[in-house]
Amino acid sequence: MIYVNHVSMKFNLGIEKGFSIKQAFVNFFDPKIRKKKTEKKYFMALNDVNFHIEPGEVVGLIGSNGAGKSTLLKVVSGVLKPTKGNVQVNGAISPMIELGAGFDQDLTARENIYLNGAILGYSKKLLDDKFEDIVEFSELRDFLDVPVKNFSSGMVAKLAFSIATIVNPEILIVDEILSVGDIKFQEKSKNKMMELIKGGTTVLYVSHSIESIKELCTKVIWIEHGQIVKIGPTRKICDEYFEAQIGRGKK
Repeated sequence: MIYVNHVSMKFNLGIEKGFSIKQAFVNFFDPKIRKKKTEKKYFMALNDVNFHIEPGEVVGLIGSNGAGKSTLLKVVSGVLKPTKGNVQVNGAISPMIELGAGFDQDLTARENIYLNGAILGYSKKLLDDKFEDIVEFSELRDFLDVPVKNFSSGMVAKLAFSIATIVNPEILIVDEILSVGDIKFQEKSKNKMMELIKGGTTVLYVSHSIESIKELCTKVIWIEHGQIVKIGPTRKICDEYFEAQIGRGKK
């Protein structure tokens, strides 16, 4: 269902952010500094990543901070185009990567339900039919006519999650969303995820919570420094990852 074929993602880090007449003067008289400023520095966020996910699988993606997990999700979702390789996805994707990224901060929650829903490909009729469900799940009825710029990050995440999960997608791409909101809403989010999983939705899930990975996932991909370390059964790979992290901490 999802085929990631030898994908690499290279970012250019050699972008000079600042400029001043003084700096230009220094650069002109010092060729070493000038050369250093013009040199391009690259960072390989992903390096020859290759795997596939079958329909109905719930796959966890684990690794240290900066390992390339979120970049990989964005490549699979089509947000980023890989430098090398390609991704083939057979099915409609519902990405929950940066909750609330599609919101207009000056619009109200009510208006953003329709805006964000349209971005996700929902028709106005569907949003009309599901409007009450979205409001009920988000627990934000008293704030429908308040501009989103006045919301806390937890409130924004609640609204975004409620919009993104009103339909049962074929493929769900999830980045740490089970930690949004308060404890009560986190439990609701987890239950909704379980409902989607039981309905046959294919899931690619990133989390630093090994317990939630163990609870939800059927298979795990362990990635470090943009490369796959291991792919295998959830408990086995999670335990090996945990031991590796403990060992690294002792050094």
